Amino acid sequence: MTSDIVAPVVVGVDGSPTALHAVRAAASQAQRRHRPLRIVHGFIWPLMGVPLGPAVGAPTDGGLRNQAQRCVDEAVATARTAAPEVPVTGAVVDGGAAAVLIAESRDADLVVLGNRGLGGFAGLLLGSVAVQVSAHADGPVLVIRDEPRSDGPVVVGVDGSELSQEAVRFAFEEASRRGADLVAVHAWLFPTPTGPGDILPLSYDLDAYREQEERILAEAVAGWSERYPEVPVRQRLVRGSPAPALLEAAREAQLVVVGARGRGALGGLLLGSVSHAVLHHVRVPLAVVRKPRTVEGS
Repeated sequence: MTSDIVAPVVVGVDGSPTALHAVRAAASQAQRRHRPLRIVHGFIWPLMGVPLGPAVGAPTDGGLRNQAQRCVDEAVATARTAAPEVPVTGAVVDGGAAAVLIAESRDADLVVLGNRGLGGFAGLLLGSVAVQVSAHADGPVLVIRDEPRSDGPVVVGVDGSELSQEAVRFAFEEASRRGADLVAVHAWLFPTPTGPGDILPLSYDLDAYREQEERILAEAVAGWSERYPEVPVRQRLVRGSPAPALLEAAREAQLVVVGARGRGALGGLLLGSVSHAVLHHVRVPLAVVRKPRTVEGS
């Protein structure tokens, strides 16, 4: 991208009701971030070698390509209604939905998508596209399940890792844009072996260990609280597993933010166990944050 092009908010659509929820959420994000909105539909049928135009004798506006374009046109109209002042463009891009959105993420400020599309099984909470994009996108991904709520705090998971700090930064920015409180959640358990031959103490000083975890939480938010003094912050220290603690805090939230991987994640994993569990079970919008990378025009 050239330096005079502003990195857009990108949203994926497939004609499903959930995708239109994602479009409205993406339009709101573009408005808050002062970004243009780009709507894309991953058009996989050219890869299948099937006819794309109308059948012989059928109306000229029939066929798979025209159907895909109508999907994008509907989404563009929805976005313009939701945020009339946001510049909106739409495109049908050849390729699978996940591959298209991952490619789009390289030049995007944020990628937004619904949790399940038309191809999702009714019993699943999360579709394969949402999992793949959350795991492989180059930047932050916002997954929308239903029509987002506008009240409640922004909740962020804290574990002291470098990537957790990126999640905290993202959460403070979102809370500031939304005029919302921020709840920072840090869950802790006693150390467990992480590899063969690990030697752990036979007993622990519970108070000392809790104080250590309190410091991790306090230090994670301290600098950002100074930068965003208008954001009320509540620190929540939970003795237990991180995913259940975040899901409990998410009950009244308007947004949950997690790092793609935490300090307990294996180096080869693109999506850690906590972010994966929350992604599958949280009922409110979830932002999955990766380490920052430079996007021209951002």
